[in-house]
Amino acid sequence: MDIDIPVVAGALSTIIFVVSTLPMLAKAGRTRDLSSYSLGNILLSNIGNVVHSIYVFNLPAGPVWALHSFYLVATGLMLVWYVRYTLVAHLAAERATAPRPSPQLQEVP
Repeated sequence: MDIDIPVVAGALSTIIFVVSTLPMLAKAGRTRDLSSYSLGNILLSNIGNVVHSIYVFNLPAGPVWALHSFYLVATGLMLVWYVRYTLVAHLAAERATAPRPSPQLQEVP
């Protein structure tokens, strides 16, 4: 049996990166509080991951595919959650506190 050290290292690093990211995803999903995250960073991460996919998925299948797929899902999920829980909530709060025009009373002839 021949051990391929680079593949083992890739698999191990993939596991470490996934395990290090899961608590962030779990907390964001549980609390729905993404106010400490930057929309710009989340957007750039998603764009970077999509562009990087061209490179990664042209490599032979291996641990890097698993890691990159995980990051695609994680950053996509963070973007969806950010829009849903932060931007939508912010717009709803603005709408709730905006002054409403009072109805005009019409005189009856």
